[in-house]
Amino acid sequence: MLITCVASVGVGLWVFSNHFLTTDIPAAISHPMRLRVLNCILQLLITWGLIFEKLRICSMPQFVRFVHDLLPLKKHPDVVVKDLQFGTIPVKLYQPKAPASGLRPGIVFYHGGGGILGSLKTYHGICCNLCKKSDAVVLAVGYRMLPKHRFPVILTDCMGLNFQSPSHQQNKNIPLLNHNLAFYCWCGYLDISPSWISTVLKGAHLPAEVWEKYRKWLSAENIPDKFKKRGYLPMSREPLNEAAYLETKITLDVVNSPLIADDEVVSRLPEACIVSCEYDILRDDSLLYKKRLEDLGVRVTWHHMEDGFHGVLTTADMSFFYFPCSSRILDAVAHFIKGL
Repeated sequence: MLITCVASVGVGLWVFSNHFLTTDIPAAISHPMRLRVLNCILQLLITWGLIFEKLRICSMPQFVRFVHDLLPLKKHPDVVVKDLQFGTIPVKLYQPKAPASGLRPGIVFYHGGGGILGSLKTYHGICCNLCKKSDAVVLAVGYRMLPKHRFPVILTDCMGLNFQSPSHQQNKNIPLLNHNLAFYCWCGYLDISPSWISTVLKGAHLPAEVWEKYRKWLSAENIPDKFKKRGYLPMSREPLNEAAYLETKITLDVVNSPLIADDEVVSRLPEACIVSCEYDILRDDSLLYKKRLEDLGVRVTWHHMEDGFHGVLTTADMSFFYFPCSSRILDAVAHFIKGL
């Protein structure tokens, strides 16, 4: 018992100290202390998960999801929720309780979390609010996740080619998705060894001709200058590491990187609503995708949250950890859906 208590205190102190030494909280964040506490809790769960993983008790993702799912679900009186199955895949169906005058729009909702975090329970509040605000039927999919399921089981819309974009440099230490967690998710999803992190950061995991081929779509030159004011240093890429390329070339599959799909494919995509957050490490992926669609004539509705950070939407149904930005995102998405 004493050893357990000492270990718990030690882990807590390490997480707390590491947070204040390595984490950046931008001045524009409306409730900085809330974000600090929320990030410390997340990092504490991840740290204990990694410890249990080393002890072969369970994997880190399984532990974090287990703790997240212990929280009770809030009831929303205006929404009817049903638990269903599509084959072996669990889903939740959300329907407005009020009668409809006609057919309602439908939303297929795939939760976030990089294939590691998140679940149907974690995003229950978001789906209820989205259903109510947009007067739409929402189908949330409980897709299979790490560590048991990797690519191609999990299909996401993440682009994992460039870890040196302006937003990666500016927001690498900002919660809730810092650089280390982003790389962990990327490696876990694609079943790539995390030992390649330094090689990937130097751009040596892909041949020069690949970078040149996709430069017109992926270059930081496509990012407006106003998003580089907080600092951006272009990095020169090192020569190709053949071993790293053999393991990471799966990133060139357009299923993993839809941003590099051919023009004839992207041009046929439907109208899109994109919400980017200033302090999100993946902000520039949204901006590049937006530009790619617009250049090909696809209509885009874009909202940028100047005080937003990665994962802020998950606070929409939280009490103490609520950030007003989450409601603005939900309102923007609901308005878009109502206008379709």
